[in-house]
Amino acid sequence: MRRARRTLAATVTLAVASMTLTGCFEESSPHDAVRDFLVGWQSEDYDLAAQRTDGDVAKVREALADAKVELDAASFRFKITSVSVTGDQSKAGFHAEVDLGENNPLWEYDGVLPLHLVDGSWKVRWSPSVLHPQLKEGQRFAVDTNPTPRQPVVDRAGDALQSNQVLYVAGVYPAKVGDQAEAAVAKLAEVTGYAQDRLLSRVRSSPPDKFVPLVTFGRSRYQSMQAKLGAIAGIETQPQEQPVNPDAPRQIVGTVSALTPETEQELGGPQKAGDSLGKSGLQQAYQDYLTGSTETRVITLDLKTGKEVANLKEWPGRQNVSVKTTIDRGIQAAAEQAVSETETSALVAVQRDTGEILAVSTKGDLHQERDALAGKFPAGTAFSIVAADALLKAGMSPKQRLACPQERTVGGAKFVHLGQSTGITTSASFQENFARGCVTALASLARRVNADDLTKSAKAFGVGQPWRLPLKSFSGALPALSSDAEKAKAIAGQNVEVSPLSMALVAAAVASGTWHAPVLVTEPKSPDPSAEATPAAQPAPVPVDPKVRSLLTTMMRAGAAGTPAQGGKGKVYGVTATAGDQQTWFVGWQGDVAIAVLAKSYNAGAVAGSFFAGLGSRP
Repeated sequence: MRRARRTLAATVTLAVASMTLTGCFEESSPHDAVRDFLVGWQSEDYDLAAQRTDGDVAKVREALADAKVELDAASFRFKITSVSVTGDQSKAGFHAEVDLGENNPLWEYDGVLPLHLVDGSWKVRWSPSVLHPQLKEGQRFAVDTNPTPRQPVVDRAGDALQSNQVLYVAGVYPAKVGDQAEAAVAKLAEVTGYAQDRLLSRVRSSPPDKFVPLVTFGRSRYQSMQAKLGAIAGIETQPQEQPVNPDAPRQIVGTVSALTPETEQELGGPQKAGDSLGKSGLQQAYQDYLTGSTETRVITLDLKTGKEVANLKEWPGRQNVSVKTTIDRGIQAAAEQAVSETETSALVAVQRDTGEILAVSTKGDLHQERDALAGKFPAGTAFSIVAADALLKAGMSPKQRLACPQERTVGGAKFVHLGQSTGITTSASFQENFARGCVTALASLARRVNADDLTKSAKAFGVGQPWRLPLKSFSGALPALSSDAEKAKAIAGQNVEVSPLSMALVAAAVASGTWHAPVLVTEPKSPDPSAEATPAAQPAPVPVDPKVRSLLTTMMRAGAAGTPAQGGKGKVYGVTATAGDQQTWFVGWQGDVAIAVLAKSYNAGAVAGSFFAGLGSRP
């Protein structure tokens, strides 16, 4: 599709060029010959071009057609730069732009057309140097490419987050396949579905003694195609190791596949048929960095020996680089082990002082990117951490006595405490009800805080903030709080949506004293190689009021003490919360690692305890 668009663009340019070339000259002159030759070459009307030379028409026509094939060119464009006449001799200068296709830069060069009078008509004096000043008899063009292997996605220590996998590359050595190239490529196209003309152009434009990769297969597809490939004379298959088999967190790292005929046509980018293509996760988001761009050279070759004669132009290509993440392999292993004990759960761990994502793990039908980073789940009483910030700022004391009845109505909204009934009336404090996640007690506080203060606290803890990650993510959403009922629902987390990532950052804010936007990739700074080499704008860090933080820390210590979340070495801080539909949360931290766990039909605190125990045993 990309090549088709380029050809169309060239045709449009040709119409303009024709007018440019013809507009100034109305009588027979060298200009007519120059014009017709260049217009014929550009429009692939090789008979028109050849008839304006003094060479054999058939040979000139063949040379012009061969030049397009040898360069695998999408189009040629020309502009006359000068014409001079001395008696029966003339010389015309021209500027050429050759689109080499495959997203390569334009090859631009200046050429010269010598002309002389033959029987009263101006003719281009034919020789290979008409095509390019350095092309001589017995030589041809070729395009030499040198693709670099795919680079890995790595963890914070620089170790690859994927292992090598053997891919199988089918291709040819042009010198070996010789005149059978067209037949070999036709059969390869038939069994693989790739466009025959594109494969053949690649063969014909390549140096004869260099292996030309045409199609890449994964193990299973290669095994199914092996017999058919082996039956094609001239086609060779070479195994090639590439870092494409993802390690944990697999869905964050992402998968890679060979480019298919369909995706090659659809993308129209720098990839060629058979190249590796990121299909998901960071492999997809950073495809252009991981693959870079191919080093390309336009050269001339000796027709007899196939050896390189001259290097006409080269483009080094953009250097491909590894993508460095903030993932900690040891912490990721602890997360994987913790969720393995459940049927359905998600765990996100972040560095409390930076917001760097250390681990992402899911089990069951939950997806690491779609759910752990970007999921939209009811916050439940886990949101009481944020609500407590607003309540404490409003003068609420952690020692304030609150009743925790089984049911309560606030502003017309009914709340039901689904936890174990302990007969709590006025004997429990705000801190104790916070620790137990008593919905009815928390909802009763709606009149103790105004809507603006709740909204400000939510924003300060990152809820709804426009942060940016290279993968999909969700920072949370809080509705307009227009009534006591809406405020009560917010304090109880019933009208608030969050992701496990957003809640892990809430825990990190209390733990460190400052909310930070999340970070997953430290290098490169942007998934787009054309973007400026500066980090995308992120929300600024937001400090937590020191007095409030001190109170919240004590309350969250009470929320974790004596629960299954207490695991490993060191104190655990956090809350275990319910969010309906047999869904539970644990949001808290131990040491410098803050986490959020979302579990279905399982105690999220127990998952947290297993995780913290795993942290204590890691190297």
